[in-house]
Amino acid sequence: MNTQSQNSEFGPPLIGISGCRKQISGLDFDAAGHKYLSAVDHACQAIPLIIPTLGESLDRKALLNRIDGLLFTGSPSNVEPHHYNGPASDDGTLHDTHRDVTTLPLIVDAVAAGVPVFCICRGFQEFNVAFGGTLHQKVQDQPGMRDHRENLDDPLEIRYQQVHDVALNPNGILANLAGASSARVNSLHGQGVKTLGNGLQIEATAPDGLIEGISMPSAKAFALAVQWHPEWRVMDNPFYLSIFTAFANACRTRLRDRVQK
Repeated sequence: MNTQSQNSEFGPPLIGISGCRKQISGLDFDAAGHKYLSAVDHACQAIPLIIPTLGESLDRKALLNRIDGLLFTGSPSNVEPHHYNGPASDDGTLHDTHRDVTTLPLIVDAVAAGVPVFCICRGFQEFNVAFGGTLHQKVQDQPGMRDHRENLDDPLEIRYQQVHDVALNPNGILANLAGASSARVNSLHGQGVKTLGNGLQIEATAPDGLIEGISMPSAKAFALAVQWHPEWRVMDNPFYLSIFTAFANACRTRLRDRVQK
């Protein structure tokens, strides 16, 4: 059954997208990058819904009962290091306390509830931290590691171009989707996985050995995180699209099961 016919039977899935707390003209806003919303709209043929950064005020159980998947996005901010017992960040490091206290418990609850989860960049780091993993705050300062950051002065087309291969775990989700032992990806991050979270499996590694893809094999539903940005021009990249399609199929299964209860 194709995506169109599945959506006509049950309606499109509802996919929550992690919000970031932003200040505009002195007022707080919850925002998400449009490229993620667009990827959910086009690649998943689903309805994107920004999840507000309400922390403990967010009724996570009620939310999870009403949505079919969660996408945790990238962001200029970093997870505050006290969440993984790391040293204090350097002055000037961007943080989003409201996002941290919303997303970290939500990831754990979503996986436990069997809600499909897909995490990108900051979301990838959140996924690892949520399950007890730790992070390098500056990958480029680690011996033997390359500088994985983009040049912010470059145009977007250059910043998001594919710049290195990742080796794919032959027993993992990504190798199955790629139909290959490696794939070429973009690289726009300064932080990265230091120690792997509990119950997580390595899906992909960069040439310098940095972990760039992880999953949770014991999860009831799709639970995958990648360090790169597959949402960028997703409809033009077969590998990126295959990841979003697998996520969308899991969300559609969740929708069917939710409606037929």
